[in-house]
Amino acid sequence: MSHDRDDLMEPASQGDADVVGALLVRELPKLRAFVRLRMNPGLRAREESADLVSSICREILEHAERFQHQGSENFRRWLFTTAIRLLRNKAKFWNRDRRAARSERLPGGDADAEMAAACRSLLTPSRDASAHEQLDRLERAFEQLPEEHREVIALARVLGLSHKEVAEQMGRSELATRSLLHRALAGLAEALGPSPG
Repeated sequence: MSHDRDDLMEPASQGDADVVGALLVRELPKLRAFVRLRMNPGLRAREESADLVSSICREILEHAERFQHQGSENFRRWLFTTAIRLLRNKAKFWNRDRRAARSERLPGGDADAEMAAACRSLLTPSRDASAHEQLDRLERAFEQLPEEHREVIALARVLGLSHKEVAEQMGRSELATRSLLHRALAGLAEALGPSPG
């Protein structure tokens, strides 16, 4: 489909599931990255990010009629609010039932493993291992940050929201969220430490 995103807003606001699906496809890379970074270690040990992304998309499509036309920012806000709610509910489920999360990953898990397998012919074994190590390093560093730092980085850098949109989402001024983002990125750099190797 070659429609401009805003051209899709009107039909989407009328509950057209096909058009809402087209909007979802456009946001899918950001949604995948957002979900992956926002999963805590316990949730990551029990759930696969690809399954959670599928659940979020299914819920959005099942409730396509709820979307009100107010532009692409509103669609993105609806999508990522749904994602945050689902992630919180899944984390509560595992915590409530006291299902101890294992520290290791589930075998065969996640889209990054599938991607690595698909690209194995393009990567040397050391580059393949390095990509997984870098992703693991980033996730561990991200988990060390305070919640508000993880949120501002996810909104500004993963989703690519404007400073104004981040401020609205977090209920702060633009100046405050700019400052918070600066501190959060500095904290992430510190948590990442020097590159191994």
